[in-house]
Amino acid sequence: MVNKSKKEQILRVASELFNKQGIRATGVDQVVSESKVAKMTLYNHFPSKDELVLSYLKRQDEQWRGWFESSVNLRGGTPQNRLLAVYDVLREWFVAPDFTGCAFIKTASEFSDGNHPYYVASHQYKVYLRDYIESLVEQCNAKQSQMLASALYMLVEGAIMTYMLQTEPEAAVHAREAAKVLIQQLS
Repeated sequence: MVNKSKKEQILRVASELFNKQGIRATGVDQVVSESKVAKMTLYNHFPSKDELVLSYLKRQDEQWRGWFESSVNLRGGTPQNRLLAVYDVLREWFVAPDFTGCAFIKTASEFSDGNHPYYVASHQYKVYLRDYIESLVEQCNAKQSQMLASALYMLVEGAIMTYMLQTEPEAAVHAREAAKVLIQQLS
């Protein structure tokens, strides 16, 4: 149990640092120092920084995905309502005090080589998000489901980037309004 708590402590601290500073700017020595563990303890749990980063990305995916899906499902009864709830949940995420942006967008921008393991992990998450939106669209029995799913996914990603870059404080609200029009037009 002690080992598991040390591993969790290291991963929690590393996640906070990666989210705030970025992956490249966060060194193993800083993670060790702020985790208050010996370097050997870190390497016993994570044999390399790559293993630590991939564990961080996996954890981000699992935590965010669980929260996101359950939040969308709680808000929407009908498939159309769940689609619109996607943007309400985004807004809730954006205004949370601990919002630091999308870990996967930030990671992909730091490691833009399409073969890099961090980029691959980030890409897989974005595929999940696109597939999740497609599944919600399919439940609506839309006439132009592929076009609608693609457009709604791009609105999600656009809202995230727009809010991260702080160019539009109501990015999720505006994306929701555009989604509403698209759902009406393409359903």
